[in-house]
Amino acid sequence: MIAPEETIPRLVLAAAERHAERSALEDGARKLSFPELADAGLRAAAAFHASGVRRGDRVAVWGPNQWEWVVAAIGLQGAGAALVPLNTRMKGGEAAYILNKSRAKWLCTVAEFLGNRYVEMLRTEQLPALEGIVSLRGRAEGAQDFEEFLRRGDAMPRARARELFLAVEPDDLSDIMFTSGTTGRPKGVMTSHAQNMQVYNVWSETVGLRRGDRYLVIGPFFHGFGYKAGWLAGLICGATILPQAVFEPEAVLERVARERITVMPGPPTIYQTLLALPGREKYDTSSLRLAVTGAAAVPVELVHRMRSELGFESVITAYGLTETSGTVSICRQDDPPETIATTSGRAIPGVEVRCVDADGKPVPSGQPGEILVRGYNNMKGYLDDPEETAKTIDAEGWLHTGDVGVMDARGYLQITDRLKDMFINGGFNCYPAEIEGAIFEHPDVAEVAVIGIPDERMGEVGMAFVVPRPGAAIDPGALVAWCREKMANYKVPRRIELLRELPRNPSGKVQKFELRKRVQPAAGGTA
Repeated sequence: MIAPEETIPRLVLAAAERHAERSALEDGARKLSFPELADAGLRAAAAFHASGVRRGDRVAVWGPNQWEWVVAAIGLQGAGAALVPLNTRMKGGEAAYILNKSRAKWLCTVAEFLGNRYVEMLRTEQLPALEGIVSLRGRAEGAQDFEEFLRRGDAMPRARARELFLAVEPDDLSDIMFTSGTTGRPKGVMTSHAQNMQVYNVWSETVGLRRGDRYLVIGPFFHGFGYKAGWLAGLICGATILPQAVFEPEAVLERVARERITVMPGPPTIYQTLLALPGREKYDTSSLRLAVTGAAAVPVELVHRMRSELGFESVITAYGLTETSGTVSICRQDDPPETIATTSGRAIPGVEVRCVDADGKPVPSGQPGEILVRGYNNMKGYLDDPEETAKTIDAEGWLHTGDVGVMDARGYLQITDRLKDMFINGGFNCYPAEIEGAIFEHPDVAEVAVIGIPDERMGEVGMAFVVPRPGAAIDPGALVAWCREKMANYKVPRRIELLRELPRNPSGKVQKFELRKRVQPAAGGTA
């Protein structure tokens, strides 16, 4: 084990001693050593405690990758609360649903990000459990400034704040991460401190994250890739975390050269975009050492080009889902490029994976089947939803992923399809049932079906087939614009086709395979 601690607060305290002389977090002019980060987290924990946050409560964070996000997360977890991350692309109604479902006591957000003013988005929402809002950066009416909030806890001695950190137990919830599903409503996935510490010890060791690495975290902190495989893994290993709020190819390459980045994980689309950038050769990427990718198909040629043109020594692919603490399988550092590109690796130690047929019986090696997972990485369950939990984790402890895969004789997994209709847009899971439910609210829409279609840059994008209400005239472009006002942009369909009726089977179920047939010749280059 790289870090033997079983809770995130204990890890923070231990890392301050273990890596006392090293830089933990660098965000522009703000640079925090491991001891300084621990002290900032203790101060934040004291402030949350002084604001009424107690062990077992929930606190939400809604903002981009920045140092304040990490400090707030460490503080609220140190006070005993579970972290509830919110996607920065959400609209007010989407965020309000999660705040209410989680019964979050406090919300930490920012005044503005990419034109979104989050506090204003919530003004018309009913949030009975929410006791206060903190603006981590910038001033917003109705929110308390972060420094002002932190002063609430300054009367508490640091020794008492350390006691709060040490009171957190391994089995306490560290986070509740909301993921949508085929039911159309986001579900809160509950995982514990011990689970995440064990999984990301293994993850860090397997991918080869090292003490002293300079880790550019492009994956958003609200996602497991940026939070657990991001700043948490950095704390485990003693790597320096450099948050990247927005992926802009030129800015990223400039930062790689200027700040000597060694580790840069992300979905395949990030590397494809960097490789396609005109003038990329003028940027010095010689410091790059490690890439970890997944969440979409990875062409073999991309792996070769990442090594030969971007300079990565190691390219690793992995597979996981929110319900498995983010990780199921990982390729190993010495795997050949073909294995890395065509598989998602083999199960992490202590975790079982099998592929089964429709009757739940294991299929032979090389045959497709639903991927089932059993081990310490499986979630505690869905928040306040025992029925959905029982549907997902069976009586023998196997978590049914809904993904179809093929396992070879070595135990390496190839993800081939999804039992659920989920598609992945630029690394973000998109669930047609949720998108369909939102579009159905449009007054001129009678029926709607959404599918994922291939896209060269994003992996997959959404396409909606819409049946207008009788007498209504729908302009596809106007409907896309309406969708952009109602949902996060990665969920917004890139194409809309109007139909007189949807194809259905005798029982009335929409036949999405028929819809996919309609777009096969045109798929592959949507904007």
